[in-house]
Amino acid sequence: MFPSPGPQRSVALVVAVAAAALGLTGCSVDASQQKPESKSFRYAGTTLKLTTHEVATDLVAADRSDIKVTRWFDAAAGSEHLTWTLKGDTLDIDAGCSGIAFCDAKFRVEVPRGIAVTKDGRRTGLTGRKPAPTTEKTAPENTAPAGKS
Repeated sequence: MFPSPGPQRSVALVVAVAAAALGLTGCSVDASQQKPESKSFRYAGTTLKLTTHEVATDLVAADRSDIKVTRWFDAAAGSEHLTWTLKGDTLDIDAGCSGIAFCDAKFRVEVPRGIAVTKDGRRTGLTGRKPAPTTEKTAPENTAPAGKS
């Protein structure tokens, strides 16, 4: 007698067949090709904690009084989960899929100039300090009389 395949082998076979079927259907995703969605949040704080859940996120200081989040998202399979919430001084953004899934996401977060931002617990270039004014140093003009250079 031959031993029957165990439940682990059956599960592995089902997962392999499902992955192959999805691969053969030509599922491809590209968030940058999707129409963006935007949401703005009123914010009067001086520091912001940004949590991205490892989703690609551009962080930009902008001439605005609120926080603007723009999201690009594309999914071909799987259960989607999309989040953008501001609670206190924490902005939580996430976009992804679970299960056997194909999805792609990216965000752009615009914050008012002068706000210090940490992203996933790490400091960013947005420190809350206004940039120092730049002064151009120019070479002194040639003041020699005409004809005597």
